[in-house]
Amino acid sequence: MTSLATRLLAACSLALAAVSAAHAQQPWPSKPVRVVVAFPPGGIVDTVARQLQPRLQAALGQPVIIDNRGGAGGTVGSAEVAKAAPDGHTLLMVFDSYATYPLVYPKLSFDIAKDLQPVTQIASNPLVLVVNPKVPANDFKSFVGLLKNKPGQFNYASVGPGSSNHLTAELFKAQTGTFVTHIPYRGGGPAQQDLLGGQVEMMFLSAVLAQPHVKAGKLRALAQTGAQRVSAYADTPTVAESGYRDFQVNSWVGLLAPTGTPRSVVDRLQAEVRKIVTDPAFDQRLREQGLTGIASTPEQFASALRTEQDKWTRLVRERNLSLE
Repeated sequence: MTSLATRLLAACSLALAAVSAAHAQQPWPSKPVRVVVAFPPGGIVDTVARQLQPRLQAALGQPVIIDNRGGAGGTVGSAEVAKAAPDGHTLLMVFDSYATYPLVYPKLSFDIAKDLQPVTQIASNPLVLVVNPKVPANDFKSFVGLLKNKPGQFNYASVGPGSSNHLTAELFKAQTGTFVTHIPYRGGGPAQQDLLGGQVEMMFLSAVLAQPHVKAGKLRALAQTGAQRVSAYADTPTVAESGYRDFQVNSWVGLLAPTGTPRSVVDRLQAEVRKIVTDPAFDQRLREQGLTGIASTPEQFASALRTEQDKWTRLVRERNLSLE
């Protein structure tokens, strides 16, 4: 090889190396960020995602695209993100049912502990025990008494086996010593429709989704499941206040990324979400809906997920619940 050819080859190698280095150091995000919402439009995850989207887009300097991928209780969209490139341009938003995926779907095509990594738990809200107004009980205590006097004569709705509605109702039954029949639905829309129509009498419904129906007098709120009352339901006591001190359940919305996503990207995302949810105007908007901003660290979110899994796994085993 001539000296000229050698020099040209060396120059090309240096140029390629420089291009590769520049690409590797390319700031994130370098293109639109797709946030897969693992549920249809209109639910709590979609609501939070769309409120967050314009502010996150402004903070990142790239379009943030909300992509609803509902199906199989959120596992369809989750599986898609689990297989996506871990470059920070495909993210996943889910809610509390994510922690029960392994219980409900033992043949998942992905592993929630290995294929997806927590970024931040964005916000939480209690579930609210709501009943159809035809139910002859105006408070939690009288409702429990009614159920005990008429075991098996009332039904509760859920969005499916293993959902937070289902498991919270089973926890309620275990702690109050009552028996209510589970009526599972394929989604929140049909469940709420039958609850409003009186085909089922009760449901543990997300505070956000219950609020307009309670305000309109179409549902009656008897208790909320959080540790403390949220301002949107200031007049509704917690289950703990009503005599069941160990009862505490919160629904939540969280952000995850494919495992292997650079820590710098994860930290940037968490920091930007934290700035948004702690902004006074955004925080007030959340509180008006019954939500509380969290923006936890990835480690805090991972710990919360493990706690949730342990709690519900114990309940399923103790109650011998069918999640099919």
